[in-house]
Amino acid sequence: MRPSRHITRRRLVVVALLALFGLAFTQWRTAIQRNRSIPDEPFQIAGNLYYVGHTGLASFLLTGPEGHVLIDGGFPEHAPLIIESINALGFDIRDVKILLNSHAHSDHAGGLKELQDSSGASLWVSEGDADVMASGGKGDRAVGFARHLWHLGALRFEAPRIDRTFTNGEIVRLGPIELTAHVTPGHTQGCTSWSFPVEVEGESLLAVSICSLTLFPFVSLDPEAYPGIKADWQRSFERLRNLPADIFLASHTAWFGLDGKRRRQQEVGGSAAPFVDREGYHSHVDRAERTYLDRIAPNE
Repeated sequence: MRPSRHITRRRLVVVALLALFGLAFTQWRTAIQRNRSIPDEPFQIAGNLYYVGHTGLASFLLTGPEGHVLIDGGFPEHAPLIIESINALGFDIRDVKILLNSHAHSDHAGGLKELQDSSGASLWVSEGDADVMASGGKGDRAVGFARHLWHLGALRFEAPRIDRTFTNGEIVRLGPIELTAHVTPGHTQGCTSWSFPVEVEGESLLAVSICSLTLFPFVSLDPEAYPGIKADWQRSFERLRNLPADIFLASHTAWFGLDGKRRRQQEVGGSAAPFVDREGYHSHVDRAERTYLDRIAPNE
């Protein structure tokens, strides 16, 4: 039986949208790659917390006497830059014992395989993102129809070895370093925000690095891109709002205003005070929730 014109037309629209998304993604990634030779300056945020990311994609290093913890690996081309930044700060990639990740997208997980090979570190991944991570980005239902672009290489990355999986609330310890995993799903099914104490001028403050609260416009909420995605988003907003965050961090530097805070930090002689931003943290969560509520309002 011949397909109806309506079905054929719908398929053509889907193919066209995929092609447009693939082109936009390729152009964005090309811009990132063009700038990869201009590394971000690594610096100390506060206490044993350092920024070692690149091109607006955050990576954080937590140092300790029994080894270090690294959060996020950027795109594949960022791995050697992250290693250079760690060296520039006087540390050694081989002393990184634990690798953590915010979520299994190529701009945050793409460099993990090389970083793991260079350090020998154990990689911890949330149960919700484990399958996508193990397949190098394939099968991410949280990105809706865009998951089909994996076959075009748009979302693909070299899969690292997963050494341990975790669920919400699990604590990662390495000597005196202690991080708590807050699974905040929606952007991916295992998107993980991390909280950990940091010493600031003799006071222990709580740093929170938000995974991502970006709800892509092409991700369907009705019908749900994956069963339970709306409940996941609501749970994520609640979990983040209940955290007593002092130092606001995130997987993308623009979200927590890294550049401006870094400039102010230099102006005040290296103090961590500009990064203490409780209001900015809650404003970021509130804006993301409003965007989500606006999306579901017509269907509620």
